[in-house]
Amino acid sequence: MKKIIFAFAFATVLWSCKTASTASATSNKEEIQVNINLNEIKNDKVLVTVKSPKIKTDEVTYHIPKTVPGTYSEDNYGKHIDDLKAFDKKGNPLTVKKTDENSWSIAKAKTLDKITYFVNDTYDTEKGEGFGSGDIFSPSGSNIDAGKNIMLNTHCFVGYFSDYLSVPYKVSISHPTTLWGATSMTDQDPATTNDLFITPRYAELVENPIMYSKPNYTTFTVDNMEIQIAVYSPNGKITAESITPEMKTMMTAQKRFLGSINSTKKYSVLLYLSTMNKDAQGFGALEHPTATTVVFPEMLPKDELTKEMKDVVSHEFFHIVTPLTIHSQEIQNFDYNAPKMSEHLWMYEGVTEYFANLFQINQGLIDEDEFYTRMAGKIENSKKLDDTMPFTTMSKNVFVEPYKAQYLNVYEKGALIGMCLDIIIRDNSNGKRGILDLMQKLSNEYGVSKAFNDEELFAKITQLTYPEVGEFLKTYVSGSTPIPYASYLARVGVTKSIKKSPTNVFLKGQIPYISVNQSTKEIIINPSNDLNVFYTNLGLKGSDIILAINSKNYNYDNIYDMISDSDKWKENDPISVKIKREGKEQIINGKVKLPYEDKESFEATDATKSELKNAWLKG
Repeated sequence: MKKIIFAFAFATVLWSCKTASTASATSNKEEIQVNINLNEIKNDKVLVTVKSPKIKTDEVTYHIPKTVPGTYSEDNYGKHIDDLKAFDKKGNPLTVKKTDENSWSIAKAKTLDKITYFVNDTYDTEKGEGFGSGDIFSPSGSNIDAGKNIMLNTHCFVGYFSDYLSVPYKVSISHPTTLWGATSMTDQDPATTNDLFITPRYAELVENPIMYSKPNYTTFTVDNMEIQIAVYSPNGKITAESITPEMKTMMTAQKRFLGSINSTKKYSVLLYLSTMNKDAQGFGALEHPTATTVVFPEMLPKDELTKEMKDVVSHEFFHIVTPLTIHSQEIQNFDYNAPKMSEHLWMYEGVTEYFANLFQINQGLIDEDEFYTRMAGKIENSKKLDDTMPFTTMSKNVFVEPYKAQYLNVYEKGALIGMCLDIIIRDNSNGKRGILDLMQKLSNEYGVSKAFNDEELFAKITQLTYPEVGEFLKTYVSGSTPIPYASYLARVGVTKSIKKSPTNVFLKGQIPYISVNQSTKEIIINPSNDLNVFYTNLGLKGSDIILAINSKNYNYDNIYDMISDSDKWKENDPISVKIKREGKEQIINGKVKLPYEDKESFEATDATKSELKNAWLKG
């Protein structure tokens, strides 16, 4: 998962990515009928009734997933299931034994008619302690708030019987008329108080989240793909309409960038905004083949929200290339309760993250300096992790330490692997081909229903490209040698540079210069002997309380607005700060002085390589 700390660590942002799966199981013409009752919610619990298929064994096990692909953690969704009971056709109870946190064994299974249980939500139990805290990552969890919102990630509510993963599912959801379900599935019940969704197998059901709330959505079409933006904003701060223009611009650019790769006809973005008060704490997104669930704090300013949405949703959307279209046997036949991991997170997450940045320079959404700054940041971040750990080994063992702690490198070094491969292919083809061309060829070779074998992928990539690509993969991806990024960037005329960059006046790295009095919500300058030039120039002191800046009042409730506003300040801008010092209010007028720090970046310095560089970034 991606881990980003919003300013002042008021919330830990975890970006996760979820892979596509098409699990196989015993062929059976039976079906599984599920009823989810959203009309009678008590203590944030939802009743689920599952009508079983015809069971042919004396005993059968019902499972709720231990994990879902792409979250790369064992979350044990079954721990949120209460009071599971089983009945025969006459309503007589059958003996049920809980065999582990996610599994229930049912005796006399040949007589089984149905099971019932209650589902607890996960959002109001989150502690917000971040990656590895034991919390279920919010975009893969559930919210149950009667009459207001139900974030219905289907794997939280519906499980599967052993050996019946390929049985069709008919899921009926009864709900109040005031709530509307946003999803990429098609509702096959015309009633306004009941929805019916049918999928050919469990894996497809799991890949289709539904968010119930009062209608707050928009739809638009991009290159024959219908896109739906649905928002739940508990205090009405954000509407789908207000963020749609930026989302449409971004997704239109993505479709242009991808060209002929198009694996879905409908795509939904389900945005849940958290109050952060006994509410979701893990912020980011979780992608599916035709949807992504996104969770962010509602207090984020709209400009900051749309900026975060642009980066996170663009990453998730590019997963329609991999692993939706290009994936290994481990993903094709994913085991929800005893998963085996693929070696190729460098491709599923790394290449996807690289595309999420490359398309923005390719389509003119960012300039070259911004792209180079992003890549330099990834190099810096990757070196904070284990740069000698073979990526394939880490991927294969990502559930256990010491590999689990290195997972975040899929978004740093993983993306840089994609960048280097792109440059190698461009250089060898005189700019005519790049990594997007490779992914298109792999899509044609495999596809949604055809998986590759992990150990064969490098040879296939080498066959489709150049021997140097194979050597790179062997040396730097399955090998332990750190990548010499400078030598690859030099091939497109780009060299390292040092630039003085302004930093946020309220934050030094991840250490804040300010804090919040929880009882009064006042923003306080931390007592410190090393306040930066912004404070010293204005004569601000530790323990001063910031009441307003440029006549705009601030406290904990809109602190993100203050951070967002400060990012727009320029050197020597006039500024007025209203403070309280030792109980007395005063106004300090002056000019903005920004703190600067030296940052490594890159710049194009070799004009003889400009044609190849332009092919790399714009081709």
